[in-house]
Amino acid sequence: MSDSTPITPDSNTSTDQANGTVDRSAKTRQLLGMKGAAPGESSIWKIRLQLMKPITWIPLMWGVICGAASSGEFTWTLENVLKAAVCMVLSGPLMAGYVQIMNDYYDREIDAINEPYRPIPSGAISIPQVITQIWVLLIAGIAVAFALDKWAGNEFPTITTIAIIGSFVGYIYSAPPLKLKQNGWLGSYALGASYITFPWCTGHALFGELNWKIVVLTLIYSLAGLGIGIINDFKSVEGDRKLGLKSLPVMFGVTTAAWICVIMIDVFQAAIAGYLVYIHENLYAAILALLIIPQITFQDMYFLRDPLTNDVKYQASAQPFLVLGMLVVGLAIGHAGI
Repeated sequence: MSDSTPITPDSNTSTDQANGTVDRSAKTRQLLGMKGAAPGESSIWKIRLQLMKPITWIPLMWGVICGAASSGEFTWTLENVLKAAVCMVLSGPLMAGYVQIMNDYYDREIDAINEPYRPIPSGAISIPQVITQIWVLLIAGIAVAFALDKWAGNEFPTITTIAIIGSFVGYIYSAPPLKLKQNGWLGSYALGASYITFPWCTGHALFGELNWKIVVLTLIYSLAGLGIGIINDFKSVEGDRKLGLKSLPVMFGVTTAAWICVIMIDVFQAAIAGYLVYIHENLYAAILALLIIPQITFQDMYFLRDPLTNDVKYQASAQPFLVLGMLVVGLAIGHAGI
């Protein structure tokens, strides 16, 4: 009888497979515009897409759905679905894409410190190409907004007005001399309004009559979005501190800023739930309150313990409950006929 040699996995093969998985993950993050990306992309179209940060489009596209729900006029017809789809393209790839590239353009010095793999600081795309893309997206966005106004039959170009205001806020958020993001409070609130108020009001105006109550309600809801906006500042603490930007983590320290962040997120969602009780939409209020509980749980599990490391993990875990709560509020307002 001969001795048998046990078969063991090839450690080199296992390492190569692990490296391949990590490399694919990094490239995916790169394409979506997420933290922890990898440099080295050569396709100009992928680089342009990376600049537009597709991962940021989702909440704005969702905001359109919430606005359609709050109008109380959306019905499941082919035309309405097409309207909503075009409106999502407006809010996501066009307007959010424009704002993200604008932000990268004016933040190229900070990104050279915090995220050197980004397309502009890495030299993957030239400045003239970046400026051209900014203008193309802005002009296309305003044109699509005007077309949606005509399609919706709006006598006043409400959607076009929102697009112009939103693009202006996006510009002053990043560009000097105002550069709202230099102030942690103003910058984070501008970000929150961009993610909640603008797409929500656009979706509402597409299917119904936009009124001051909806605008005020979404502006209050955007204070919860302010908390979400603060989360984005934790990845840039080092660069913000070096360049004198007064983000909340720089102004108050990481721990205090993390507490401000979660308090804003929780308190203003609770305030909206209270408003739903006030307008006698008690079932929707109860659902919204229940959706706040897992957010608090993930805040304790991840974010408050280590905001610098767990910011992305927290967002992935908790934000689905926040955005689902937005839809609940939209349905409640539509049901109440506000």
